[in-house]
Amino acid sequence: MSEDPKLGALRKGFLEFLVLRIISGSTVYSADILKKLAATDFATQEGTLYPLLSRLRREGLLDYHWQESEAGPPRKYYRLTGAGERQLSEFDAYWARLNQTIDSLGS
Repeated sequence: MSEDPKLGALRKGFLEFLVLRIISGSTVYSADILKKLAATDFATQEGTLYPLLSRLRREGLLDYHWQESEAGPPRKYYRLTGAGERQLSEFDAYWARLNQTIDSLGS
């Protein structure tokens, strides 16, 4: 069953919000982001995630540091910047307003 294109557009729009939400708790390795998303309706591929992470970093919403790994080469761990925390807070507020609007319109 293929995804409705309208739902695909919504899904794509939510991905940035979800990535910021995942990273908000602590520093996170990209494979951990993919794993968390894989357990949801928002499963994504490396080819989608890495460009998004790069864009968020260019926009000043994320930063990263390298950390040695016992399983191979050093890994890049991401964390939110102050601007990223503010962006996530704005997303949270918008989401709350959106839900309130939907609820007020009925079903």
